[in-house]
Amino acid sequence: MRTKTEREEWNDVLNSEIWNLENANEIVPALRLSYHDLSADSKRLFAYCSLFPKDFLFDKEELILLWIAEGYLNESTANKSPERLGHEYFEKLLSRSFFQPAPNDESFFVMHDLMNDLATFVAGEYFLRFDNQTEMAEEALAKYRHMSFMRENYVGFQKFEAFQRARSLRTLLAVHVGAETRWSEFYLSNKILVDLLPQLPLLRVLSLRRFKISEVPDSICCLKHLRYLNLSETRISKLPENVGNLYNLLTLIVFGCKILTKLPKSFLKLKKLRHFDIRNTPLLEKLPSGIGELRNLQTLTKIVVGGDGEFAITELKGLKDIHGEISIEGLNKVQSSMHAREANLSLKRINKLVLKWDDGSRRETLDKEVLNELKPNSDQLIMLVVKSYKGIEFPNWVGDPSFNQLVHVSLHGCRKCKSLPPLGKLPSLKELSIQGMDEVKVIDLELTRTNDVPFSSLEILRFEDMSSWEVWSTNSEVIFPCLQELQIKKCPNLSDVSLEALPSLRVLKIDGCCESGLRSLVRAAWAVEELSIFNCNEIRYSWESEAKASKVLVNLKKLQVYYCKNLVSLGEKEEDEDNIGIKLLSSLRKLEIQSCDSMERLFCPNSIESLVISDCMPSSTCCCCL
Repeated sequence: MRTKTEREEWNDVLNSEIWNLENANEIVPALRLSYHDLSADSKRLFAYCSLFPKDFLFDKEELILLWIAEGYLNESTANKSPERLGHEYFEKLLSRSFFQPAPNDESFFVMHDLMNDLATFVAGEYFLRFDNQTEMAEEALAKYRHMSFMRENYVGFQKFEAFQRARSLRTLLAVHVGAETRWSEFYLSNKILVDLLPQLPLLRVLSLRRFKISEVPDSICCLKHLRYLNLSETRISKLPENVGNLYNLLTLIVFGCKILTKLPKSFLKLKKLRHFDIRNTPLLEKLPSGIGELRNLQTLTKIVVGGDGEFAITELKGLKDIHGEISIEGLNKVQSSMHAREANLSLKRINKLVLKWDDGSRRETLDKEVLNELKPNSDQLIMLVVKSYKGIEFPNWVGDPSFNQLVHVSLHGCRKCKSLPPLGKLPSLKELSIQGMDEVKVIDLELTRTNDVPFSSLEILRFEDMSSWEVWSTNSEVIFPCLQELQIKKCPNLSDVSLEALPSLRVLKIDGCCESGLRSLVRAAWAVEELSIFNCNEIRYSWESEAKASKVLVNLKKLQVYYCKNLVSLGEKEEDEDNIGIKLLSSLRKLEIQSCDSMERLFCPNSIESLVISDCMPSSTCCCCL
């Protein structure tokens, strides 16, 4: 209703007959008015959401793919793709509060309970949300077109046996409400796959996500009208051999199928396929040559470059509409930088890019040339991950400030690189992870090479497994102004740290570092509220007792010290009697000490609310004063 700006429009609202209608199913008249004000297409898209229970977390992209599969979003006269239309319709519904951002995760959306009731009311008799409380007359089965059911620990055939007569059913969705842990297990009777599904010849949408299905029978390939198939996070190791018979398929999702090993030959017959999600399929190490001929593909989340008869990186050239997230693996098999250039990544709207070499690659010069040619579109990229790259330096585009949307960068296992790219110039970078760079000994101005404030937006910084790293020097008074969390793990030789104050740092985690490096890091983190020290076997005391240490400890609220086998005491020995070190911990609320075999003394401030000590202090001289 917020789009109405004229007096006449609001008079029409005031005089609407809807205010005088009986409140069918107790639907608030104002909500019915809001629905009445929608376009016919928006009404249909909103009604479809009746399939999802209250408190359901909507993934916008997934919902749009469902709308497309149902035929609700056809190509428009304005030359807009169905996906583009879906985004526009969703944003309209969102702007009118039919959806709202999820309170704890902005990447999802929710629908208010009253809106859910409204969707159920307007959806009518063709939609069914089937649960254990649903009362259903068998004679009504023939009229249903769209059905969802709750994913349970076990879904038996008896519950669905009658649906063999629901031969007009177009939608069968397994849904779930609330948080799902990775330990949750859901089982589906095999008879549903073998006996029920072939009896539903008009199915367009089928989602069996997260069921512990080990095999999909070939009989599913008789569903000629199927446009959307979601088998994500199931236990399948292969797709049906005749999956290519699903010639109307637009979306195939096998995300998280961790034992999926291959695609059948008939896969290349899916000429209409637009979205193929194969993220998190570690055993799928080969893709067939010819995927580049599936010219309608817009989503291809993972490719594996192979040898003869397998996918070649040059096939990306023909996939002009590929966008979103993509992981390119097996880059060590690219034989020429010209082949990488033909991929035309700079012309694709890729926002998340993973570039991965196998660990055995030994081609320093060629790897750099290949990486140089894989430069993506600088206006689109928000996440970059480079794994097992074997060049000795990075090409110039890595760290170029023209990538002004880049938020997340990870450089992992680049063990031949001797220096880091100038990532401090990236204006929007919020999260940086650097791991396994064995040849890097010094990190200094090379990382912060800019005339402006370096790392002006960075909030999270992680270093891990940097075995040769010795010196961290910045020579800059203003650096990391927004850094909130710093993690340094398995950097045993880092001893020379010359950082200025980190004014925004709240969390500092140090794991497997030497004493001098640890103390230098703590000294720079005067605003830290949470400090974790793990596996630092050199240290005998956690901090120095100089007055300047109070700048660090005065804000400390949580302290964890684990597996520091030579730790004697938190504070210096000679000052224990005066409790000077303890006075510096006046804000401490939580203290956890575990597996510190040499611990002798422990004093706790009065502010402590939670104290956990385990596998420590065998000596009878240790005490705790509260």
